[in-house]
Amino acid sequence: MINNRFRNPGAALALAGVLLTTAVYAGEAAAPAAAAPPPAPYVMPATTPDFIRKAVESKDRPATATERDANRKPAELLLLSGVKPGDRVIEFASFGQYFTSLLADVVGPKGMIYMYDLPYLEARTAPASKAFVAAHPNSRFEIGDFNAVELPQNIDGVFIVLYYHDLQLDKTNSCCVVDAARFNARVFSALKPGGTYFIVDHNAEAGSGRRDTEKLHRIDPAVIKQEVTRAGFELVEESKLLAYPTDNHTQMVFAPGLRGMTDQSVFKFRKPKK
Repeated sequence: MINNRFRNPGAALALAGVLLTTAVYAGEAAAPAAAAPPPAPYVMPATTPDFIRKAVESKDRPATATERDANRKPAELLLLSGVKPGDRVIEFASFGQYFTSLLADVVGPKGMIYMYDLPYLEARTAPASKAFVAAHPNSRFEIGDFNAVELPQNIDGVFIVLYYHDLQLDKTNSCCVVDAARFNARVFSALKPGGTYFIVDHNAEAGSGRRDTEKLHRIDPAVIKQEVTRAGFELVEESKLLAYPTDNHTQMVFAPGLRGMTDQSVFKFRKPKK
């Protein structure tokens, strides 16, 4: 008897539709698509010094920064850089303040962070940088042409993270392209003997030079080593902390699914003590 009621295919389909609709309104529909998984937790090395641990764990850091920590490994990079309480540090391309906030906490009230951005970034990033300075007495901020800006002297360290490749791209047609040789010479002059020059950047294909700088925002690591050592620096360490073998170096660094997972080089250079 039951089977006879569904002898008409049209009636069967209609009844199925009614049952499905009833289920939806009764809250019995198929479960919605699962939400994106939360960011991977970041675990600092057990040997992380307290002054770095406190900076990374600071409650003042926004979620937009901390959720990137698992990929960016801030404690490991800060430890490698050698920055410590009381240091005076220059950071080029400080917009976003990911490392700026960490550095300000690490150097503490007896240290100083000098932040520099190029003029084409002023409208977009200067307000946030000025607000950062207002909240952090141990920081200074300046917009200027990196070819001409007067840098403080006897500096302990210089940071340029994910921006060295951009130095020779003319963004405005009114501010000169940064001359790498002059720029590195100015950094060399600003650092005290034994001071460190810390560079992190997205890797391009080996042997490609600056071919992919504008299109993909990448640079051949050999270019960085050549240009910086030519200015008189010695290469202290080339780290694989941010190496990602799954990145084949052919995509734009902001491509969906790739951002934060690019293969990166980490360089620690030093101005000779003599």
